[in-house]
This record gives sequence, structure tokens and C-alpha cells, in this order.
Amino acid sequence: MMKEIDIAYRTMFAELTQRTHDGQFLADFPMEGWFATVTVKGRDYWYFDLPTPEGKDKRSYVGPHSDEAITARVKAHKEIKDSIRERRRMVSTLRRAGLPGPDPFAGDITKALADAGLFRLRAVLIGSVAFSTYAGMLGVRLPSSAMQTGDADFAQDFAISAGVEDSLPPVLDVLKSVDPEFRPVPHQADKAKIVAFQNAKGYRVEFLTGNRGSDEHTGKPSPMPALGGASAENLRFLDYLIYEPVRTVLLFREGVNVLVPAPERYAVHKLIVSSRRLTDTLGRVKADKDLSQAALLFQALVETRHGDELADAWGEAWDRGESWKEGLCKGLLRLPDNGVKALGKALGSQMPDLESDLAPLQ
Repeated sequence: MMKEIDIAYRTMFAELTQRTHDGQFLADFPMEGWFATVTVKGRDYWYFDLPTPEGKDKRSYVGPHSDEAITARVKAHKEIKDSIRERRRMVSTLRRAGLPGPDPFAGDITKALADAGLFRLRAVLIGSVAFSTYAGMLGVRLPSSAMQTGDADFAQDFAISAGVEDSLPPVLDVLKSVDPEFRPVPHQADKAKIVAFQNAKGYRVEFLTGNRGSDEHTGKPSPMPALGGASAENLRFLDYLIYEPVRTVLLFREGVNVLVPAPERYAVHKLIVSSRRLTDTLGRVKADKDLSQAALLFQALVETRHGDELADAWGEAWDRGESWKEGLCKGLLRLPDNGVKALGKALGSQMPDLESDLAPLQ
């Protein structure tokens, strides 16, 4: 059994998530501006107009009307209060209680990008930095060894990037504000496009996007109008991972409000990508980490009574086609026992029979 976090700390984590959202909202949308509704392709979106000294309003993307949390904050904008000192106290309390946070450099990177508007523009924090938020979200203790990383990965849906008509400031400038030694890394297939940035110590920040329904974009970078001059690497299965992300808080400084994949999607996705890693030493290490994180989340989801969500996420992936089934089954073959038992409990009769389900796929 996983050790659950005391209900008082779980409640504090949830409250901090709300407060950091309020704080970021006030930082992004000052009181002297106003909100406007814009209809795009039959859907309503919130935008924010801010007067400038030049006399021309600056328009920023806020979010879809359908996002209830965003719409509530728009309507209560003038009443929102924020206390950075109180948020710092809450972060400190939660960290002392054993909840994990990012390493300081990853925290600085994520905060700088958040302040620049990355999550306002519906980008999603993925990878091990995102994994660290699931302990507070699910209310369980997760081992810190599963969170170690030497990079930070962010993803954005291509259609969102192309459709919001807004952008980060130059992303290289944002990263250089954290470490002046960051430099762009040209993409191998198109040297004119940049999907990653790296500093002198080898710390890498990378931007990713989904493969847009076919393999024709695989291995090629996609231009991302909202990412401040950065492009993004096209990856299979990523659209599944970042669909309907959830808002949470990174326990760093006064808290950083971020979007992360739903934990059940993160776990299923890790199972799939573990089977597609390279077989060299580094690839095997990454696959082992994928499987460890998947197993821990399967167990956490079941023990915190989220097995139905896990079963739904699994069923969606399973129904997407043969390559998805193959990835799931191959990952399952190497999944640690605690993950297999938890997944079996969530899926019941839908748990794959690896002999019969995997054989036709090979």
C-alpha cells in the first residue's frame, strides 16, 4: 500500500493550486485592462485588451469560454486577491510535509516560462517535472528517485498554437533570463527551425507537439506561432497525452501554476513510449524510468479510487489501433509487479491476455 498524505495537506495543496491560478491570472491580466469575447469557428474565447502608451490596445489570449475556471476568474477579476507571502508559506509547509517539488533549476525554467505566458497559451508541462505534481494531486507519497531529470519538456497542440493569435516573447530571451548560456539547438531535419535549447551544462529545454494524424510529419519540426520563435518536434501518441490537461501547482517558491497531463493519461502514455525507446544503454535507462513512473501512477490511481478514470484512459488508447495495442502489450510485459496488479484491478476482465493479444501483432 502507498502511504497517503494527511487530508490537511491535501486540502492545502488544492487551495494552493487555486491561489496560484489567481495570482498568475492577476499577473497576466492587470486591473486596467478589460476582457472581450471573440468567436472563432463557432466557439467563444476570452481575450484581454490592455491599453498601451502608444494608444493601441494589446490583445492577449485568455482561454475558451468552456473552461469554467477561466470564465469564473474573468467574472470575478476585480475581486481576486493574492498574497505571495502566504503562498510561499504554504509551499514551505507542503515541502516540509514531504511533498516533492522540482529541482531549483527546473523550477526557475518553468516559472520563467509560466510568467511569460506559456500555460496561458495552453501549453502543457510534461515529463518528470510534471510527474512531481501528481503526489499532491492524488494525495500519495511518490519516491523522489522517479522524478530525477536533466531536462524540461513542454508540449502544445498545433491547432492551439496556430489559432490563438498570440505568442510568448522570444523564448530564447526568456530562457537566457534564467541562464545566459542557453543557446538554440537546430533541428537535424531542418536547421532553420529550433525545437530545443541547451545550456553549457547540458540542461535541455524542448518543445513537442502531436503528429497531426499521420506519420508524414514524423522526424520533422512544426512551426508553432505561439511559442516565441520556437518550433516543436512531432511525436506519435503525444496528442493522447496532452488531451484535456489538468491545472495544478509546482511546489517552487510561491508556487507555479501549470498545466500537466491527466495522471491516468501520463501513466498509459509512459507504458507505450517505454516500448519504443532505443535499445542502447541510455534508451534502456529511460524505458526503466518510464515503467517505474507508470507502475507508481497505476498503483496510486487505484488506491485513491481513480480506477475508473484509468480504465477509461486505457480503453481509449487500446481502441486507437494495432500500433497502440502493441505498445501497450510490450510495455506491460516489462511493467513492475505493483503496476501489473494495480492495472489488473482497474481493468478487470479487460486486462490483456498477453499471449493472445500480443501474438497477432508481432
